[in-house]
Amino acid sequence: MVIELSTLGDAEVARMMGEDVRFASEMEPARRFVFLGKAAIYSACTTFMSFFARQNRYLARGTRLMIHERKLSKSLAIDGPLTTCIAVVKATLNEIECSIAIQNEGFQNLVLGFSVTLDEVLQKAPSNWYLEAHEAKHLGLVEADL
Repeated sequence: MVIELSTLGDAEVARMMGEDVRFASEMEPARRFVFLGKAAIYSACTTFMSFFARQNRYLARGTRLMIHERKLSKSLAIDGPLTTCIAVVKATLNEIECSIAIQNEGFQNLVLGFSVTLDEVLQKAPSNWYLEAHEAKHLGLVEADL
């Protein structure tokens, strides 16, 4: 089965779709699930691609891949009894730490078989790391650029 995408999107939807691919791959080991990225593979689509085994990842020639950190836009209102204020701050910190852990799990999946380390991805991701298809292949991120 070939799944062909070019997308911007929501990281959580991509993780849900990726888990479906992982589950189906484990339930049907004789069936091969292949990712074929076209044009632009940004953010959520890169997350989705990370659920495919490296040998099942392909990018069309000229495709751009972008790896970046998750983003958060949130206002924090601290107003009320002090203990409530602490709870609001801790809840926000927990949200940020959990999001970082989820993000890094995706990065870890992405770099399996990749000649770049997780630390290098973590250094480049905050400034939106763009790779052309041939660069992604050269680094071992995808099997081929077609």
